[in-house]
Parts: sequence; structure tokens; C-alpha cells
Amino acid sequence: MRKILTMLTVALTTLSFVSQAQVANGKITGTIIDGSAKTIESATITLIRAKDSSVAKMSVADKTGKYEFDAVAEGKYFVSVSAVGHSKGFSETFDITATNAVVSLKTIELVPKPKALNEVTVTAKRPLIEQKLDRTIVNVEASITNAGATAMEVLEKSPGISVDKDGNISLKGKQGVQVYIDGRPSYLAGTDLDNYLRNMNESQLDQIEIMTNPPAKYDAAGNSGIINIKTKKTKQFGYNGSLSSNWNQGRYLKNSESFNFNYRKNKVNLFTNLGYSNRTNFQELDIQRKFIEPDTKIVKSLFDQETRIKEHGESINGKIGIDYFSTRKTTLGAVVSGFYNPGTFDSRSDINISNQAGVLQSKTLGHASNERKWKNFSTNLNFRHVFDSTGKELTADADYLSYRSTDAQSLVNSYFNTVGQPTFIPDTLLGNLPQNIKIYSGKADYSHPLKKGAKFEAGWKSSYVKTDNDGVYNNLVNKQPILDSGRSNHFIYKENVNAVYVNYSRPFGKKWSGQFGLRVENTNSDGHSSGYEYNSVQGKFLFIDKYFKRNYTQLFPTAYIQYTANEKNSFVVNYGRRINRPDYEDLNPFIHFLDKYTFEQGNPNLQPQFSHNIELSHTYKGFLTTTLNYSNTTDIISDVLEQNINKNETFVTKLNIASQRQYGVSVAAGGSIKKWWTANLYVNVYNNLFKGIVNNDYVSLSATTGQLNVSNQFKLSKTWSAELGGFYQTASLEGVFKIQPLGVMNLGVSKQVMKGKGTIRFVAKDILYTQKAKGNILYSNIDVAFKQVRDSRQIGLGFTYRFNKGKLKASSGKRESGASDEQGRVKTGN
Repeated sequence: MRKILTMLTVALTTLSFVSQAQVANGKITGTIIDGSAKTIESATITLIRAKDSSVAKMSVADKTGKYEFDAVAEGKYFVSVSAVGHSKGFSETFDITATNAVVSLKTIELVPKPKALNEVTVTAKRPLIEQKLDRTIVNVEASITNAGATAMEVLEKSPGISVDKDGNISLKGKQGVQVYIDGRPSYLAGTDLDNYLRNMNESQLDQIEIMTNPPAKYDAAGNSGIINIKTKKTKQFGYNGSLSSNWNQGRYLKNSESFNFNYRKNKVNLFTNLGYSNRTNFQELDIQRKFIEPDTKIVKSLFDQETRIKEHGESINGKIGIDYFSTRKTTLGAVVSGFYNPGTFDSRSDINISNQAGVLQSKTLGHASNERKWKNFSTNLNFRHVFDSTGKELTADADYLSYRSTDAQSLVNSYFNTVGQPTFIPDTLLGNLPQNIKIYSGKADYSHPLKKGAKFEAGWKSSYVKTDNDGVYNNLVNKQPILDSGRSNHFIYKENVNAVYVNYSRPFGKKWSGQFGLRVENTNSDGHSSGYEYNSVQGKFLFIDKYFKRNYTQLFPTAYIQYTANEKNSFVVNYGRRINRPDYEDLNPFIHFLDKYTFEQGNPNLQPQFSHNIELSHTYKGFLTTTLNYSNTTDIISDVLEQNINKNETFVTKLNIASQRQYGVSVAAGGSIKKWWTANLYVNVYNNLFKGIVNNDYVSLSATTGQLNVSNQFKLSKTWSAELGGFYQTASLEGVFKIQPLGVMNLGVSKQVMKGKGTIRFVAKDILYTQKAKGNILYSNIDVAFKQVRDSRQIGLGFTYRFNKGKLKASSGKRESGASDEQGRVKTGN
């Protein structure tokens, strides 16, 4: 309790100061040209307070040389402009007042320098959190405590995002998130996505985009929205890059290194991103189960399990790409990427089985080990053509992705009586579970600006996925492997999704604007499962072939309406219908064992789940955003536990068992409290209601949950900075799982060295060691309690060195390829 009160004190202190922070409603616009009257793109624009010459805001000019500052507080300012190869320029001094809130500055002309600048180091501080109309943006490098973190750890700290004990990601308390990498679906999900993100280094990341209700341009997949992870890429003439190395020590050592490089000359831009990580982690998993007679509800036996897990994983990943600017209007690009993730998993379980009175009956020692390897190869070809200066644009992408994995399992069980004497001969089960996934995707998008600020967009996408899984289990008898036909299976799944969309946006007067879209998706899938099943009538295993086909077409409308009441208040209401298709591994009827008594199996009969999402947001003076949300999800895909009380076995599978209703409110605030202190606060309170038929019993579960994310950043001196932050979550409901409160507090200190080219960071993560998952599952005849502890308390040291030579060129942003939803449904992990 003392730890929780400490965290809440920090959070409430931050909220108190944030509420006193100066808010703003001013707007400043202007244009930059050079001595020949040509516009200068990507000039660095700095808004400076006239009273003390302190920096108020920073921006970058666009490709037409235009810039603007929004949400500027009242006061006296001037603008400073700098660009590589030019002398610095300044505006006249001006005032922002209640009656003079919008200022249009005179064009600033920069004079070219007679000699080229050989080397320039530019360090611009971006805010940690940015609120946009349709998304929230997290700038990864703006947080000191992200040093040495994995991509998954960065997500855990982001507003509205939570990660459960199995690595499943939720957004505002709802599962079914689709994760994109650079605008492309990752095609990973569940434990596989968890493993991939935990092997991705923070130093390779640029931004996290969080979209709870994406527009029609995006795939309709993702019950709760989309998280887009942007990796680093610039378009600077000459070269630029960075080297990073991070060391973190928990119970075990974790280290990561990365290299980012970009080179542009004339019409060619080359970029690469290389990373390596080596991590060892532990888990402590304690489970208590009561095996209850379904009819009488009498407890038959008690099951007490202590499992200690040690995992080791390496990741070697790389990306290389090229952009070729064939003309001023046409760009061709290609990207090749891949990773190799070998790892080991070692689990030792001590299991005690007692009668209903708690008297020990038997003991089992289980040892499970896995040696797994994941390989990925991906390639993307992209095209962009701008037809004219009005912004007519055509883009196209073609993608190919391949995932291959091997997973060699070994499960050994030894049996003992109450005094530790062997009762049976130990048994050994060997498994070989390979996966082969191939994904092909293509898409095209067209954008056409219209009169009076309107815009029309349309696009097409088609994808084809094939997964091939041939799992074989053998029992080891007299040191000889004997095929276990009942557990072996060969599963092939094919899926084709075709989609088209239209989107229209325009202002309706001075205060109203809207955006309306419709996406149509046609899904065609078929699966084939072949293996042996036990026939109780004939008393033997029979070879069974199972086939299934599904074809359906669905409409996914989206709508956004914005009302700007005045310069201080604006409102946005949005609606979207979304789909969450089953992950590929969840369709696969393979059996995965934790120990002899606990295993899980996929379900090829899973159907997609659908949701309706509505949000109403209010933004006050550009710094405080309040959002009301409501969603209703049908045919929800959820974990279901079934028990064999005679064998003390627990079987986990996924079923379409229920519906879920959620309503909630969130508040996001951020800004400068003092000249040296900036804070960001996110609060989300929501209620989940889960109801349906589970194990032939009606189940209705509900919970109200609060989430709090806090980040305090302190400018200690010109070269020293610090950060204190964390998150806290009250008791929550994740399907049939009730999770107890948990939280974390992090501390970081950074020092700029080598004239701003280098940064040294020290971090302390989960200082109070409160990031522990505890909970229970209680419905029908299921009564389970669990506790999970990970290697979350760590200290770390990181170093980043940045280098560049050349002049800055405006980035056209990250390319979004066609492979989006499909990648998010591949599992690559534990």
C-alpha cells in the first residue's frame, strides 16, 4: 500500500501543477525563402520569448517553405530561422493577445553563405506526447527512461496501452489491437508479437502512433484500433546516422546495439537500420486450482503449482531501402528487411496435488524445454506520383513476407509419493512444431483535393496468406521415439482478403468540418487439418481429414465530425465499425504444453469478432483533451479454461463465447509547468461488461478500471536532464481473467556530451518492484488463482552517438505498404 500511495502522490502532484500550467490559443504563420526567392524546405523555425530569449516552440518548414505554430500563449515573441548553407534570419517582434491571436509574419529571406558547411549537428527536442485529430503520437527519444528498453516496454509506458501477463496488448482496456511497423501490418500476434517486440530495440524507434478509430484508408482489422511503430528514417542530403549501445541489469544481463544510417545524393536516398540484442529473463509463475464437480460443485482435489522459467533470446534484425526520385513528381522505392531470432525456454515445475481437505496425495516434477528459431524475410516495392501542385497523388505498394520457424520441445515428468519416493517411471514427450507462413499483398491509394478545402480519397488492397504447420509428437520409450498419433497434426490455412474504400472530407462553414469513409472487405478462407483422433467406439486412433471454408463480405463505415466552437474549445465525434479475425496460430489445432497438467490448443472453428466504436472528444486550448468512448463487441474471441477433474488437467483454448460492452472517459494533459519542468498526464477510467455462455453456464462479469500514466521531465542544465514517471492500473477484467492492481515507477537521467553529438543515459526501471501480475479466474466450475513475476526491476546505462554531414531535406514521411492486417496475426514467439 505504501508503494501505491507513493506513486499516487507523484501523479497527483503532477496533476496539480498541470492544472496551473499556462494554456494557449495563439497561432503564427509565415514563409521562408532564400536569396533567389526560392522557398526553403525544412528550415528550422524557433519561436522565442522576447522577455528572456527562451525557446517557446520549435518547428520545421514544409516543402513550400511555410511554417506555423499553434497553441501559443499570450506574450511578446520573435521568430528565428536557420537552414544549412544560409545565414540565420529573424522576424520582427510581435505580440499574441486575446484580440490579436492570429499573426501572419512577413516572408523571411535567408542569405546563402559563400561556403558550404561541412558538418552540422542539429538536436531538436520534440514533446513526449502529441495529440492529433485522429491519433496520439509518442516520440520515443523524448523519454530518458526509454534508454535500453524494448519496443514492448516502450508500448507499456504509452498512454492507454496495457500489456497482460502473456504479452497481449490492449488499448483503452480492449484487446484486438493491430500493430503496424512503418505503416505496414506486422502480421504478428499474441506470444509471437510479444517475442518480436521484446527483441526490437528502442534505439531503432522514432514514434508510436496510437489510433483508436482509424479512417477507412486503413485495414478494418483491429477491434480496439491500430498502433503504428515508426522506425528511424530521414531524407537529409549527405549522410547522417547514429550508433547506440545499451546495458540493462536485472536478475540477468540484457544488452542491445543498433546502427542507423541514411545517405542522400541527387536523386537517390539510401537508408539502413541494423540491430542486435541478447537478453536473458526469468518468470515465476504460481498457480492454484480447485477441481470442482460440475454438477454438485463439490471440490474434488486441489492443485498447487510453482513454475520457474528462464528464457534466453537473441535477435539479429536489419532493414535496407532505397528511394529514387526519378522526377520532381515521381518516387520509386524498395525496402528489404528481415530478422533471425534464436532462443531457448526452460521451465521447471513443482506440482502438489491434494484432496479436498488439503492433504497431499502426490507430487510431480516437470521439466519443459524449447529450442526455437524464427526467421523472417520481407520486401516492399513502392511508388508515389504527385500529379500537380494541388496535391493529386497516387501511391502503390507490393509486399512479400515469409516467416519460418522451428520449435523443438521436450517435456519430462517425474512422479513421487508424499514422502518423495518415485511411484511411476518418468515419461518423456518430444515435439517438433515447425511453421511456414507466406504473405503476398498489393495496394494502391489515390488522393484528389477538391474545391473549398474538400478532398476525395479512394483505394484498393488485396492480400493472400498461406500457413503450413506440420507438428509431430513422439513418446520416448526405452530411449526410442514412438509416434504419438493423438497429438500430431498437419494444418494448412489459406486466406484471401480483397478491399476497396472511399473517403471524403471537407469543411462545412467556418466552424464545422467532417470526414466520411466506407471500406468494403471480402474474405475467402479455407483450412485443412489432418491427423489421428481417438475413436472410443472402436478403441483406437483413426486418421481424420477436416476441411472448412468461409466466405463473407462486410461493410466498415467511418465518420468524423469536428466543431470548433471558438479559439479555446473544439469537439470531435467519430464512429467506426471494425473486425478482428482470429490469429493464424489460434486457428491451428496444435497442442502446446506448459507441463503434463496444463496445455493449450488452437481452434479452427473460430469466427471473426466485430465491434462498433464511438468517441466524443473535447480539446481545451490545445493542451487538455477529454474523450468519452463507447464500444460493443460481438462474438468476442476469448481464452476458455476446461478441466478434466479425473486427471487434474487444465486445457486452454479460444472460443467465440460472449459479447463485451465498454464505456469510459479519458483525460490527456501536457505542457510546461515551469521553464525547467514539463509534464504529461493521461487518465483513463472505463467499465467492461463481459457476458455469454462459457462451458454451458451463463457468465456475466464486469469491472470498472482506472489507468494512470505520468511523465515528468526536468531540464537540470544545458546538458543535464532527468525524468520521473510511471503508470498505475486498478483492478481490471480481461475476458474471464480478473487482474489485481499493478503499477511501475521509472527514473532516468541523461547527459549531452561531445558537443551534443552524444548522449549518456542512466535508467532505473520498476524501482518499487510493483509490476507483478496477480489475479484469478472464477466462473462455472473454474476456480484458479495465479501470480506472475518477471525480470522487470532493472538498472541500465546507454550511450548514443549521432553524426551527420550535409543539409536537411524535408521528409515525406513513412511509406505505408499494403501488408497490414495480415502481419499482425502471425505469432512468432514463446
